[in-house]
Amino acid sequence: MARLDEGSPPVSTTSTSRILVDPRGLRASPLTPPVSKSDAQRALVLGHLTGSWPLPSVQAESDEDLPADVRVLRRGVEALRLPAGPVRDVDCADGGAPFRILATQVAVTPGAHVRLTGTPRLGERPHGPLFTSLRDALGPAGLTLTEGSPWPVELCAPKDTSGVAPVFRVPGAQSSQYASSLLLGCAALYLRERRAWSVEIEGTLTSAGYLDLTVTWLKRFGFVLEESPSRYTVTGYVAPPTVPSLPGDWSSLGYLLLIAWKAGGTAERADTGSAHPDDAIVRLIQQVGLKAVPAGSPYTLKVEGKLSGGLKASGKECPDLLPTLAALACVLPAPSTLTDVGILRVKESDRLEGIRSLVAAYGGTTDLQGETLEIRPPAAPPTRFAMDSRGDHRLAMTSATLSVLSGTPLVLTGPECVEKSFPGFWRQLSRSGVQISPES
Repeated sequence: MARLDEGSPPVSTTSTSRILVDPRGLRASPLTPPVSKSDAQRALVLGHLTGSWPLPSVQAESDEDLPADVRVLRRGVEALRLPAGPVRDVDCADGGAPFRILATQVAVTPGAHVRLTGTPRLGERPHGPLFTSLRDALGPAGLTLTEGSPWPVELCAPKDTSGVAPVFRVPGAQSSQYASSLLLGCAALYLRERRAWSVEIEGTLTSAGYLDLTVTWLKRFGFVLEESPSRYTVTGYVAPPTVPSLPGDWSSLGYLLLIAWKAGGTAERADTGSAHPDDAIVRLIQQVGLKAVPAGSPYTLKVEGKLSGGLKASGKECPDLLPTLAALACVLPAPSTLTDVGILRVKESDRLEGIRSLVAAYGGTTDLQGETLEIRPPAAPPTRFAMDSRGDHRLAMTSATLSVLSGTPLVLTGPECVEKSFPGFWRQLSRSGVQISPES
């Protein structure tokens, strides 16, 4: 049996485990997100590179509240910090960002020899452009990168990279994680060689806000960069006076702000100056009559207003928010439009089809035309609906958010996957009066 949360009933870890989410007893409560996994992953690597290890703001979080992706990346960094020796094995589970970040960090750690593994789904996700970039730049220095079918991915890093051209070239179309991973690699190489290293991006960059977040964290840790639309270069380093702290997770705050609005509560750790792309939720909900306002304590927000109209959002700006916004779209009085949705197909699940399944389960309809998805809410909510998370943390939390927004009980299959980004999610729902019980 796996712990959903302290205070929540346990459920089986098998794919057939199910819970009933009953939101009909809502009450106002302060809701707290975990630390941002996107921020924490970048900060962990930079803390390792600059000698700020262990990173204080990660260590301050209990493991049961720390997103699984952050724990995966921490384990990988700890493996790299061990003395040189035999091959190390690192299981990346289903963490796309940890896997991609670690692949580059292994490649730029002199003499490192690591085998990376993960779930079948992670193996299906696209990584080729990152591998090609690493081979092209560091292969002449002796890097070897061997791919299994799909596992393991085995990397042997060169001991000296001073003789190669200091640039990584990577396409921007599929994922900004490639460029972010390589730019963190540039930081490592700069510290070792004291020469500028660059990332050149070919074509339009997808989810550019996440690369901007990487740049922000590099600067917070004291790195100096030269930036142009297609080239980012690490040119210097000056140690900062203090180690930066971590903000709350804006991807998680997307759920909590909507739940707080419905329950009359508040959401904490909501730093609107965090540079995370998903703080776009504050702006996007204004389209439909809602407004996030300060609620007394620093970084605490409440949401006011009455729903109206439909909303529009793009996967190019904030792909991880699109499922959350789809839940909101189901309870709006008019259709909503999500654009640039193709990127959702290569997430932890085919998240685009997951959204369409959720809308259908709730009684709404969707129309997919190319990269544009229209969501039409039902004329009336169902008395109950059911959804399978497909092992995808965002689909699980999105389904529960729709349950709260609509006041409709939900039978959810596979709730444990929220551990990936928000281990305390079910506890936060319980705080707001949502009843969570096993469903046979």
